Amino acid sequence: MFPISAPPAPIQMLDLAAQHAAIQPELDAALQHTLQEAAFIQGPAVQAFAQELSAYLGGPHVIPCANGTDALQLALMSLNLPAGTEIIMPAFTYVATLEAAAILGLRPVPVEVRPDTFNLDPAAVEAAITPRTGAIIVVHLFGQCADLAALTTIAAKHSLPIIEDNAQAIGATYQLAGGQTVAAGTAGYAGTTSFFPSKNLGALGDGGALFTTDANRAQLLRQLANHGQTRKYHHEHIGLNSRLDTLQAALLRVKLRHLPAWTATRQRLAAQYDAALAGLPGLHIPARDPRSTHVFHQYTLVVEEGPAGGPNRRDQLQEFLQARGIPSVVYYPLPNHLQPAYGYLGYRAGQFPVAERLCRTVLSLPIHPTLTDEQVAYVAQAIKAFAERK
Repeated sequence: MFPISAPPAPIQMLDLAAQHAAIQPELDAALQHTLQEAAFIQGPAVQAFAQELSAYLGGPHVIPCANGTDALQLALMSLNLPAGTEIIMPAFTYVATLEAAAILGLRPVPVEVRPDTFNLDPAAVEAAITPRTGAIIVVHLFGQCADLAALTTIAAKHSLPIIEDNAQAIGATYQLAGGQTVAAGTAGYAGTTSFFPSKNLGALGDGGALFTTDANRAQLLRQLANHGQTRKYHHEHIGLNSRLDTLQAALLRVKLRHLPAWTATRQRLAAQYDAALAGLPGLHIPARDPRSTHVFHQYTLVVEEGPAGGPNRRDQLQEFLQARGIPSVVYYPLPNHLQPAYGYLGYRAGQFPVAERLCRTVLSLPIHPTLTDEQVAYVAQAIKAFAERK
């Protein structure tokens, strides 16, 4: 067994209770104010949150909605694409990216990702474009932007809109080829995000939003999220009932004020992991694209595979950590093109070897604003013991 008998304090993958306890008076005040106002649907806090989030992101229009999956669906709905249109997206991502397209009768087209950053491979994207392609969904996975310089160039060349799935990278920035720095989610046709409680900016329930720099597009997205109407009972489009609750908006306003500090803490802890784990045999720390900041929604290792037919070393490491009180999570254990629900697309094992290998080798470690330096050191020492054992 690992020589440390117990962690310095119980370690959680994400400790929302501790995170909220530190700001409890602010959350309580926001809750009480909302209860007193009694404007629970589209109350003043919703618009206030949209304005404050816009300022944080550098000024795009922000359209709140019910959740991140709805945000993706609304972005696709605004394109008014015919059924069967192909939507290019990464083969390594959460299923919601595919789901939003499939539910509209569009055809998800997964493409390969880069083995270092886990984000879309621009060459694979360009190779997948056909006359039937209607859009490209770019996912900024685990907190770091995809290669927006190459992807926006490809999209412009083929006159295709980019939708940025920014559920995991709120607050990240990217420096484009011309030197302009943009917030993740604001470089394309539209960006989307999720306020699921585990996200870096998480609600105390569900929530989501879209971003766009185009005022007319913002107006359309607002209509689509509100039954297709601008005036009540006058419906110009077929839309959704997708609203961010006033209570969630009020609580998100509080948490947004703390997001820069929480992000800085995540980045500091990631640097500590880096220093402790870099160079360990059979392990790779998260790669960094120097053009992007990384907000570390996840800190994800790649554990090299052992001999063919042998045990999965990633799973062995996970078990080793669990036995020492250290949680970890595999995001994601099965690629979407092999999920039974998407069997109709006709893909088979072996078509996306990088994505499939990542599903066998990635492991995400605890990283959150209330994790302590001592806990990070304990996790790192346990991983070092595993990597160096004979």
